[in-house]
Amino acid sequence: MRLFTALRPSEEAVRHLAGTIASLDPVRVSEVTAGLRGFRFTAAERWHLTLRFHGDDADPQEVADRLDRRLARVATGPLSLRLSGAGAFRGVLWAGVEPATDGDRRALRALVGAAGGDPTRFRAHLTVARWSAGRADRRSVAGLLAGYRGPWWTAGELAVMRSDLGGSAPVHRVVHRAPLTREESG
Repeated sequence: MRLFTALRPSEEAVRHLAGTIASLDPVRVSEVTAGLRGFRFTAAERWHLTLRFHGDDADPQEVADRLDRRLARVATGPLSLRLSGAGAFRGVLWAGVEPATDGDRRALRALVGAAGGDPTRFRAHLTVARWSAGRADRRSVAGLLAGYRGPWWTAGELAVMRSDLGGSAPVHRVVHRAPLTREESG
């Protein structure tokens, strides 16, 4: 079991991106990924933004309790995001994440900190494809989704998730939900 804290996109955002991927020209995808061994798009039901990976030995209850304590000190409230643009790094094609406002950008970074991550090193992204070997022309691979702009969605909770390895792909399960609430003034 691996444990991580994540922000999950809305069903509408997932459907939109999945539809865009399904409509990609298969010939172009084959040309762009020809030198990449094991290239495959990831299953939409596993899409998430990892805010913090806690490792294989983390206790789910301790992680959940720590997240709840930290979130109680951070007034982030629901935030507006959309999947936008794309990039690639070793073995991964990802969709970028665009906050609607500077306040949403700050809130996202605060959530990374509350999850135990480093907000200064965090790059919000959603993994949409992986490959096991081969040198990618990152610009060409990212070009498959470079102009992508998805619908805005409101993120209202974080999830502590476990990833059980085995079979052909990991299975992700939510073990704790942490709602995002904004402190009321006055």
